[in-house]
Amino acid sequence: MSLIMHSLLQCATYVGNALVIAYPTEAMFGLGCNPAQKKAVMRLLTLKKRSIKKGLILIAANYEQLIPWVADEQLSLQQKELIFSTWPGPVTWILPARNMVPYWLTGGLSTLAVRVSSHPSVIDLCLACNTALVSTSANITNHPPCRYSTELFEQFGHNFPVLAGEIGWRMHPSEIRSVFTGERIR
Repeated sequence: MSLIMHSLLQCATYVGNALVIAYPTEAMFGLGCNPAQKKAVMRLLTLKKRSIKKGLILIAANYEQLIPWVADEQLSLQQKELIFSTWPGPVTWILPARNMVPYWLTGGLSTLAVRVSSHPSVIDLCLACNTALVSTSANITNHPPCRYSTELFEQFGHNFPVLAGEIGWRMHPSEIRSVFTGERIR
């Protein structure tokens, strides 16, 4: 049995209805949902068996989609130049979060992990949803990330909504860096 791949419109509708979907990224399938919908984020955390204390990454089609979440005014011109020199692309940055960003995204910290993707399916999905999305590897915690639809089927069942498309050529998840120290975290 194979997964049923869903259209962009179907997946955007699922996201709008507080559901979790899988979608192709630069290196693997990701799980995503609307970051403003607590119910959706809790579903995602439950699916992954992931602690809320770990925080999550937001992925976007462009920097403008991250402005509601990131305390942009706290970033210096040099910090922005550094960030923008890596985007769009597979670099996630730890940035200051706006005060209103909920704990279920930050893990209780004052920072938020964000990235602007270069993957066409991610860009199209974020634009169709008109928001950045929660993005985490499509796998149950302590299992390898899903690179093939068969692995998604095994971990999440054949009815799980998956955006049609191919994963990119990268072999590793995005690099994570701190804007405060420049340090590479992953």
